[in-house]
Amino acid sequence: MHIIKYLKQVKLAVLLIVLLLVVQAFTDLSLPRYTANIVDIGIQQSGVEHASPQEMRDSTFDEVCMLSSPQDEQTIRDAYDETDKGTYELNDTGKSERDDLDAIISMPLVIIEYADQIPDLDINRLYAAYSAGMVTKDQVQQGISQAAGQMDSFDESMLEQQAIQATISEYEALGIDMGQMQLDYLLGVGLIMVGLTALGVVVSIIVAYIGSRAAAKIGHSLRSRLFSRVLSFSDAEIGRFSAASLITRGTNDVQQIQMVLVFMLRMLLYAPILAIGGIIMVSTTNAAMSWIIVLAVVILVIVVAVLFIVAMPKFKVMQSLIDRVNLVSREILNGLSVIRAFGRQPHEEERFDEASTVLMKNQLFVNRAMSFMFPLMMLIMNGISVLIVWVAGGYIDDGTIQTGDMIAFITYAMFIIMSFLMISMMAVMLPRADVAAQRINEVVDTQPTIHDPEKPLDRDIRSGEGAAIEFDKVSFAYPDAPANVLTDISFTAEAGKTTAFIGSTGSGKSTILKLVERFYDVTQGSITLDGVDIRELSQKELRRNLGYVPQKAFLFSGTIQSNIAYSNGCMRDADVERAAEIAQSTDFIEAKDDAYESSISQGGTNVSGGQRQRLAIARALASEARAYLFDDSFSALDFKTDAALRQAMNSQLKGKTVLIVAQRISTIMQADKIVVLDDGRIVGTGTHKELMEGCETYKEIATSQLSVEELMGGDAA
Repeated sequence: MHIIKYLKQVKLAVLLIVLLLVVQAFTDLSLPRYTANIVDIGIQQSGVEHASPQEMRDSTFDEVCMLSSPQDEQTIRDAYDETDKGTYELNDTGKSERDDLDAIISMPLVIIEYADQIPDLDINRLYAAYSAGMVTKDQVQQGISQAAGQMDSFDESMLEQQAIQATISEYEALGIDMGQMQLDYLLGVGLIMVGLTALGVVVSIIVAYIGSRAAAKIGHSLRSRLFSRVLSFSDAEIGRFSAASLITRGTNDVQQIQMVLVFMLRMLLYAPILAIGGIIMVSTTNAAMSWIIVLAVVILVIVVAVLFIVAMPKFKVMQSLIDRVNLVSREILNGLSVIRAFGRQPHEEERFDEASTVLMKNQLFVNRAMSFMFPLMMLIMNGISVLIVWVAGGYIDDGTIQTGDMIAFITYAMFIIMSFLMISMMAVMLPRADVAAQRINEVVDTQPTIHDPEKPLDRDIRSGEGAAIEFDKVSFAYPDAPANVLTDISFTAEAGKTTAFIGSTGSGKSTILKLVERFYDVTQGSITLDGVDIRELSQKELRRNLGYVPQKAFLFSGTIQSNIAYSNGCMRDADVERAAEIAQSTDFIEAKDDAYESSISQGGTNVSGGQRQRLAIARALASEARAYLFDDSFSALDFKTDAALRQAMNSQLKGKTVLIVAQRISTIMQADKIVVLDDGRIVGTGTHKELMEGCETYKEIATSQLSVEELMGGDAA
């Protein structure tokens, strides 16, 4: 899965989390055993853990030794030391071999404790005879074997319990306060449980912190890679994905992946650790009831599989539906003034409602399926708990296990079921996140159609005032378009001169400037800058030589100063003011209270269309470009401002190359060269006067806008 690959970026964090989760699993799995000990040992056994007493009376010690085999008797004598009180106390050797000692002492202690219930057995007489040498060890062992045969109904667990009861009786005979012993045990176990809980809480917090940071790091990396890739896209890639979809991928999709990664690092890694630990603990508690766990897991897998089959198709289409809602929303917000002007609010509301309703129905279906899953899981868990109690009741009645063991088994069973439940939840969440990852990878893995050459010829570009731009038999078609937009275009924009383009709507004027800027690459032919094919230059070097004003003036949120100085954040104030002066922006800028520090909202919506256009022109003029490209950039200006701006450009931009796309004849009449386009082809090239005489298309456009007198005067200003 794509999302798993992202974890390679945070390998150390994942390793640390796994180690911490092992610690947390240890704390979680230890608590049920201590709970069982509180019930079994602390309450039922009065805090006595071992069948071998910590201290014995001398008579009990002698009788235990008598009833043990020679080898066991030696082990017992090595394990106990006689005290000044005449009793026998467990030494370090005995403490180190406590479990073996419990097994050795259990049967003798039980026989001594229940001797009065065994026919033909008088321990006192037997010990007196043994001490007097009247009875040998072998004879004692034969008697013990007969007594043990009468207790065949005792299994190992019951024998241990009876031995512990005998040990309690021994402590009481010694005058030990059993209430205090029980309290000490309960307090000790309680403190251990509190310590384990505290450790688990601390580890859980650390894991959550590391997991969140790791997921945030991956999210940051994805957004950076995505944004970096989008910045390298040409207009073709932007059009392929759509702006709305790219926004969704950079926000919603990344957020979805980041959220799932947090759950993965916290739950998916923890679930198998907890499940394996739970299975081990269950097998040590009572392996005979393990079939209940298997049954629970099988039922759980069936339920999740059904849910997976039903809900998964809905998960896969959810992201595309979110894309659709974003697309419609963005379109409506951008075209709000048009919608209001034509009174189409009800239609747009209906269109948005349709997209929103489809998404809502999809989400409702998924949420309902998930809502159905959790109660069903709880029903399974509670049913398994009842089954465990019912089965364990029989084992408790037989003396095979104790009540605490049953409690521990239920808890471990819940741990195992919860582990599979967590895995099941992640199995439902992962596909949607994987779809989001695929969508992000689709963008990141897309190679821009416009890219820099391996060895750019940037050094071949000469420095100087103007740049020579030449089109040589250029043809161009937009991606997936059935026909060319431009066909066999050839012209030269000479350095230091103004070249203008005019023609009917859709004739390809703006496309020429986009090709110069290399927003697209030509389909056929070549475009050169100072004799070097622009495809052999780095995009940075190419655009450093060009100052571009798009057809739709766009300003960034900030100030007038920051917008004009956009090409160079360290631009001097004098250069900013000079560019504003040429663009005829000084009057309205200085009329504002904060002048050049006046704020500009996103898109420049807080200034008029003409002011926005002039600021966009000033931004281009402030750059250190050798050629300026104006894509119908004077359309929002009145005739007076248009004329003043062109006059200022003629005087201030001498030596610079200028390419102008315009609809107004008055804007381009003074150009050194005018290129007339019609249906993507050049139908005329020359000065205004030459075209008026020799180009019918140009003449029709000119006479439709200005009178003969104005046209012959050369300037309609």
